[in-house]
Amino acid sequence: MHHRTLAAVAAGLGLVALSACGSGSTGSTAADTRTVTVVSHDSWAASKSVIADFEKQSGYKVTVLKDGDAGQAVNKALLTKDNPQGDVFFGVDNTLLSRALSGGLFQPYRAKGLDQVLPQYLADRGKNRVTPVDTGDICVNYDKKYFADHHLTPPSSFDDLVEPQYKNLLVVENPATASPGLGFLLGTVARYGDPGWQGYWKKLKANGVKVVDGWELAYNQEFSGSAGGRKAKGDRPLVVSYASSPPAEVVYADPKPKTAPTGVAYGTCFRQTEYAGLLANARNPEGGKAFLDFLIGKEFQEDMPLTMFVQPVRKGAAVPEEFSRYGKPAPHPETMAPETIADHRDQWVKSWTSLVLK
Repeated sequence: MHHRTLAAVAAGLGLVALSACGSGSTGSTAADTRTVTVVSHDSWAASKSVIADFEKQSGYKVTVLKDGDAGQAVNKALLTKDNPQGDVFFGVDNTLLSRALSGGLFQPYRAKGLDQVLPQYLADRGKNRVTPVDTGDICVNYDKKYFADHHLTPPSSFDDLVEPQYKNLLVVENPATASPGLGFLLGTVARYGDPGWQGYWKKLKANGVKVVDGWELAYNQEFSGSAGGRKAKGDRPLVVSYASSPPAEVVYADPKPKTAPTGVAYGTCFRQTEYAGLLANARNPEGGKAFLDFLIGKEFQEDMPLTMFVQPVRKGAAVPEEFSRYGKPAPHPETMAPETIADHRDQWVKSWTSLVLK
């Protein structure tokens, strides 16, 4: 998303605020202190007018550097932390947070307005190395037309996905390379326990699950229900994506359909929260702090639903009707404590790889 969401579609329509570009020189210059460089994943998007407001109010110019899927972006940021590419990193989620924190990626900063963030999304309490920015649910999406044409009820839970009527219908992302894939794996661990999840994945494998490296490929090429998938003649009517993917299918369609062409299997969801932080060794820490304050301000929070297709974390931030009509959050998503993810993530991914890919 995001990673994530349908920002790839947004980018094609010119909705991404700023083009990617590097921070240039390694030494500090006067220009560095007037520019805030934001490092993010490919799904970063914001309205141009919203970024322009920040630039006007703060006096800083914003540059955005996109670094691939969330997993890739976090890894690259860790490798370059001594001489970082920017000042702020946006897009580390709860599945990867411990890796970033234990790797010393961020320096502490308590963003102004943090008291307005809903408490369930706060992390790293007391140290404030990250600021929560958005939340969303990783869930299986289904192609409504396929299921109607085949007189088949779409799956609604993890249990359903291993049933014979859904054989060879599901495409998932590799949890080693894509955050939606990792979220889905963690959802199955939360649902079936450890090591119960391994038995579940054996059944999924026997039922013909297809694994691809990233969300982009899974959703826009393999999934028959997305605009991209219909074009690419994708043949999988089930995909791991987001509870907020259906509204994007409506918002970007021309003409707009009355209902979304895709649905969500709400019994397959895992709650994801994304964070931003001030990079250790940032060249412009003051600009970075101002940008973190801005990310949890009302204007940016209310802009996110129709640019990155995620839910705000700020109390009282309004969600556009167009977004809420087609994309409600999961009522009872699976969740997992960050410390549990930290302790077991790498081993689970390793076990999953030998179980599913070999």
